[in-house]
Amino acid sequence: MKVTALGNTLTGFGQALATTLGVDTTSSSPNCAEMMVVFARGTSEPGNVGLFSGPTFFDALEVMMGAGAVSVQGVEYGASIEGFLQGGDPAGSAAMAGIVEGTVQNCPNAKIVMSGYSQGGQLVHNAAAMLPAATMAKISSLVIFGDPNDGKPIANADPSKVMVVCHPGHNICDGRDLVLVEHLTYSRDAVEAATFAAARAKA
Repeated sequence: MKVTALGNTLTGFGQALATTLGVDTTSSSPNCAEMMVVFARGTSEPGNVGLFSGPTFFDALEVMMGAGAVSVQGVEYGASIEGFLQGGDPAGSAAMAGIVEGTVQNCPNAKIVMSGYSQGGQLVHNAAAMLPAATMAKISSLVIFGDPNDGKPIANADPSKVMVVCHPGHNICDGRDLVLVEHLTYSRDAVEAATFAAARAKA
């Protein structure tokens, strides 16, 4: 119960900060585009794409791919501390897998990016393991910021399509559960990550 209360407090703080900064923490774009990003936010982040890495990543992709070329669908899931401690929310993992499968079926010509931050990275790992190899072969790139599973391969994914961004000394990337300042600075890696995803899309 205390863990849940803490998570709710952090989510409220994150949404207040996002509002102050004018950052949109929710994205639902089912329409097909040249690039389709399926993104899972981190634990206790607001909205469905969060604040600390997703929005800046999407903005950088839009610059590189062109106006209107990028569509983003955030994964709706609890993003609770309990889910993180489970290795990634099971329902959220299944939801992400379902969104990716549906996107592959409905937008066969799109360049699909699976991405997540922190617990969202766990969802990327879990969803990839749930999806058939034929579906994963159609994924253009996979980008994870602050991966709790850092160093573990993503199931059914070509390693050349994978980019994992982890800062030195980042407690979460080291397999622990203490959130320090390194965990909150992944927006600075947006351009590097977007450059990778855009290059993969154009390969």
